[in-house]
Amino acid sequence: MAVHSVSALTQYIKRMFQAEGMLRNVSVEGELSNYKMYASGHCYFTLKDEAASLKCVMFKSRARLLRFRPENGMKLVAAGEISVYERDGAYQLYVESLLPKGAGELSVAFEQLKARLGAEGLFSAAHKKPLPPFPRTIGVVTSLSGAVLRDIHRVSKRRDPNIRLALYPTLVQGEGAAAAIAHAIRFFNERYPVDLLIVGRGGGSAEDLWAFNEEPVVRAIYESRIPVISAVGHETDTTLADYASDVRAATPSQAAEIAVPERLALARRVAECEARLQKALKSRISCERERVERLSAAFLKRPPQALLAARRQRLDAAADALVQGTRRALLEKQHAFRVALEKLEMLNPLHVLGRGYAIVEKSGTAVRSVQELAAGDEVRVRLADGSFDAAVGGLREGGL
Repeated sequence: MAVHSVSALTQYIKRMFQAEGMLRNVSVEGELSNYKMYASGHCYFTLKDEAASLKCVMFKSRARLLRFRPENGMKLVAAGEISVYERDGAYQLYVESLLPKGAGELSVAFEQLKARLGAEGLFSAAHKKPLPPFPRTIGVVTSLSGAVLRDIHRVSKRRDPNIRLALYPTLVQGEGAAAAIAHAIRFFNERYPVDLLIVGRGGGSAEDLWAFNEEPVVRAIYESRIPVISAVGHETDTTLADYASDVRAATPSQAAEIAVPERLALARRVAECEARLQKALKSRISCERERVERLSAAFLKRPPQALLAARRQRLDAAADALVQGTRRALLEKQHAFRVALEKLEMLNPLHVLGRGYAIVEKSGTAVRSVQELAAGDEVRVRLADGSFDAAVGGLREGGL
């Protein structure tokens, strides 16, 4: 019996796997476990059922095409090739495609992204911006070809011939469409400001509409300072762009109807407001005219002489009050003057002398104490009616 090396035996087994046609293209159903994506972009996981498990690898080139995020516990169907990983001597499934079991891949991806972005608040009603009532310029983000642009233009111009439409033509499906749509929305916000944005496309399959479910588009709509109307597909189609936009329109034509006020309707409304204003003014003028007439009638009922007599009487009363007030004020001032004069008189030195007192002066200065005098000093004694000179004989201290 021949003896083989481990490598040779492993390679032989690998060639057997490769020779088996069924294993070259096989689909396997199982529950996802041990899922991990490395920095390289390669994904490693296990599919298992009640009795067995199968190791799987999905390389970056295939993993980047996934629309949904695999999560442990999900029921999946993996398709690919069974082969042997020589280093570990183990067989595994090299996955080419991975789909959720039951629900479609796009449906699962839609619900996953909706839940994640909704938790961040990107669909919050509190963030919705009101649409401008009278926009002058509307930005349109859609494909240059197709009926969408024609429908928006036709409806807008029918409702208001003076409305301005600014188109940013972009991809609306396929690879790169989401990035192009998001760039167009940012362009209007940063470089070409308009009053309102319509972002949309015509109907199609879920795959065709998928660009409007991708995260870059949803975030661009949420971050837009300009109000956004989404108009994607038909009435039954719903995308994440609809949830993030400020207003959802069932069709592009309806988006134009929502965005552009009808000029004739506005003219009718202005006419109605003008009519109500004129009616209100006429009513006010009528009321004021009646008021003037009532006042005029009341005035004419009283002759001018009576009015003049009443005015003269009021004038006489005012003049009398003025005279009486002036007289009282004068008497009060005179009384205050007499009181002040009496107080001043009491302080007059001559008044004191008139009561029998005298003022003794020495060298022109009033003497206030006997200690200021000496025997023989010459002094002048001042009385109420005159003065005389004297000499000091003797001095005695003490009171009277």
